[in-house]
Amino acid sequence: NNLVYPVPDTNFPFLGVHFTRMIGGGVECGPNAVFSFKREGYTTTSFNFRDTFQALLYKGTWKLFFKHWRKGLDEYRRAFSKRLFVKALRKMMPTLRMDDVQPCRAGVRAQAVDSNGGMIDDFKIVQEHHMIHVLNAPSPAATACLAIADEIVALVKADS
Repeated sequence: NNLVYPVPDTNFPFLGVHFTRMIGGGVECGPNAVFSFKREGYTTTSFNFRDTFQALLYKGTWKLFFKHWRKGLDEYRRAFSKRLFVKALRKMMPTLRMDDVQPCRAGVRAQAVDSNGGMIDDFKIVQEHHMIHVLNAPSPAATACLAIADEIVALVKADS
């Protein structure tokens, strides 16, 4: 009736393809977790040379790619193939038909990556030169916003 998720792969800070019932009663399926070649790239073919170049200059990006190349390739194949996408969904809902699934809007979720290619799976707060930056805000950011605010206030008070 509501949310249907696969058992998560603990190697990745992503939920995998899943079903979400929307307020209006419809159901959305997704997401695929793929590298975006544009910071705000909402289509499979979105591309920005500068965004891509900046990402590829960072050694952590390359280490991430090499470390998880097989998983990344599988995600891209699923992003470009409705058949493979539906096949993944059928693991949770075997009666799903190809014509039950229609293209939908896409979202972009930033993922912080360290210099060793590791995905930072929690909030990363950095303080420098009288500035505080929240560098990583994964899915529970809205739920945890008051706790994050408390942490930032404590940092400001300690710096005062």
